[in-house]
Amino acid sequence: MLSASIILILSFAVLVWSADKFVYGASGLARNLGVSPMIIGLTIVAMGSSAPEIMVSANAALNGATDTSVGNALGSNITNILLVLGITTMVRPLTVSSTTLYREMPILLGFTLLAWYILSDNVLSFNEGIGLLVGFFMFIGFLIFLANHTKNPNDPLLADNDDEIPSDLPTLYAVLWVIAGLIMLPLSSHFLVDSAVIIAQFFGISDLVIGLTIIAIGTSLPELAASVAGVLKGEDDMAIGNVIGSNIFNILAVLSVGALIHPSEIDPNAASRDIFVMIGATVALLFMAMNFKGTRRINRVEGGLLLVGFVAYQIVLFS
Repeated sequence: MLSASIILILSFAVLVWSADKFVYGASGLARNLGVSPMIIGLTIVAMGSSAPEIMVSANAALNGATDTSVGNALGSNITNILLVLGITTMVRPLTVSSTTLYREMPILLGFTLLAWYILSDNVLSFNEGIGLLVGFFMFIGFLIFLANHTKNPNDPLLADNDDEIPSDLPTLYAVLWVIAGLIMLPLSSHFLVDSAVIIAQFFGISDLVIGLTIIAIGTSLPELAASVAGVLKGEDDMAIGNVIGSNIFNILAVLSVGALIHPSEIDPNAASRDIFVMIGATVALLFMAMNFKGTRRINRVEGGLLLVGFVAYQIVLFS
């Protein structure tokens, strides 16, 4: 048990580090190859924070633990909104000004409802995985179209994304970081899933709950770090954009990976409990961030409510 806990912590650390370095190398390489910084920011950088979830989901599915894969996707989205944005907003209230975010927030709600429909029969099928994967590539195409046809090149989110892309990284070093990430991401996620399963079995926790809690919180650490760092630098749109982009990729990419590798029946609690928590959190974010209440700020009171919701959800899971 002790050794499994140590391996779990080390695996999380390596997973987060390797995901960061993979994105660093991939975005630097793309920039050196002449890809638009706007496209890099909206695709590679945005996908980077979901890389840990994708790799963990793939390893869980390979081990036949589709419930862990599903729990990771749903739990990460819940954690991103309730915990990550809750903590970030407590650090400093968030001002939402990016037109890009206003386009993506309704899209996130739409994909969240799609996830509800897919899981409502308690089965995650191969065909549903194909559909989600098609949706993923369509969304990437939308982001590229957005980057090429944006009417506001001074959009703060796009400017913040541009700042995250290395401009002086030699191509050789960029390639080495990409290779390192491609090696360390699957290795660390493999050890993470194995150790998490051991811990779950020791405490009698289901595969779904271990994905919703320990793994979801751990794989959301990049979003937490990026969002807090963003708000401290005054990049509020980046802080919210990381969460919205990651949640969309979790639904389309993380769920599809589990479905394609190991389609199966899933724990009924995913459709009867957890998906509704994810929908509720998404709707709450939409109302807090959009201009429905006369302001474009998510204040500390609202952030506190998000944190209370996260704690209440954890209590329900373990009660």
